[in-house]
Amino acid sequence: MLMNAYVAGVGMTRFGKLLDQGFKSIGGQAIEAAISDSGIERAAIEAAWVGNAAAGILTGQESIRGQVILREVGIGAIPVVNVENACASGSTAFNQACAMVTAGLYDIVIAVGVEKMYNEDKSKVAAAFRGAADVENMEKMLAELAAAARASGAVKGAEAGAENRSVFMDIYAKGARDYMAKCGATAEHFAMVSAKNSYHGSMNPRAQFTQALTVEEVLTSPLIVEPLTRPMCSPIGDGAAAVIIVSERKKRELGLNQAVRVRASILRSSWDREPGSESLVERCSREIYAETGMGPNDLNIVELHDASAPAELIAYEKISLCGAGEGIRLISDGVTKLGGRVPVSTSGGLLRKGHPLGATGVAQVVEVCEQIQGRSGPRQVVNAKIGLCHNGGGSVRGEAAAHSMIILSAD
Repeated sequence: MLMNAYVAGVGMTRFGKLLDQGFKSIGGQAIEAAISDSGIERAAIEAAWVGNAAAGILTGQESIRGQVILREVGIGAIPVVNVENACASGSTAFNQACAMVTAGLYDIVIAVGVEKMYNEDKSKVAAAFRGAADVENMEKMLAELAAAARASGAVKGAEAGAENRSVFMDIYAKGARDYMAKCGATAEHFAMVSAKNSYHGSMNPRAQFTQALTVEEVLTSPLIVEPLTRPMCSPIGDGAAAVIIVSERKKRELGLNQAVRVRASILRSSWDREPGSESLVERCSREIYAETGMGPNDLNIVELHDASAPAELIAYEKISLCGAGEGIRLISDGVTKLGGRVPVSTSGGLLRKGHPLGATGVAQVVEVCEQIQGRSGPRQVVNAKIGLCHNGGGSVRGEAAAHSMIILSAD
């Protein structure tokens, strides 16, 4: 969907295990930061969309998640829409907020993504992840994943859905093994992704992990499920991000010359399709390029949903940064590292910045906006003018349940 909206202010917390902070506090910090960054009074905010995936399971807060956060920072008497869409909850909130501004219903709104994931009760965390797949089909899915692991010769993975890990790591591991068989990728290629993103994350003070890793350190880390070692998997953590979105009219009226333009935002769910036909991500990327008149060669920066390292390589191909089977060439040649032709996940990505589910989509927008505004410090992309955010969520029948793509640009 083409949009006519602008990001006037951004804010986010550090991502990680924020043990001394609650759900409301984390969300409130991001909101306060976005308001301060925009220079707009909180009383001017006309509506809010708040994305969250798992607070009900992990904190017990159901139904009115956005309202309790906003009231803590003095915002009330406005429409508040709570959005739940797995890992795409934040980007879905952003999509809906931008659509309402584009439609002319509001001039100033806020989109928030927040998650309090870290919990001493690991069974609750596992339940949150399982709930992002088809629970009535869970036994069948786990059996299929285990059978696929055995068929590929993977020893660790045959016990799909083990209690000490997210079921999504089994899903990503299967995708990784399939990609290896199809394209000749190796564990070393996946380790290159993790090492690259750790380098980017080492320069991001808000990242969950700020230690730069070598390829060898990634490869020799504990194995989670073949072929994924720990640094190849996104971590569990807490965090929030928020953005103030304004209309073109309000941007001009307030003189917001540094506001970042929202060119388009695509949101789709997966469907039953023929094997080998256009995938969900391929369709979203085709549509957003067609709607904006832009293509992959126009992008200066990309924030990818790298919930696992192999997922980044696969996404390179799905969003047409390269041709089929060429993802390993991009990572090997340094094309997607800072200084390369199209830096990917300069924030550190989900692998190193962290992945508090509901916050991720909005955090991607924050990173791209700050890059376009030249505010990213040592990880600044030179002459960043156009950026893309790629964010998926959940799983139904082997594919993401939801997918969002956003293109942002300097005005």
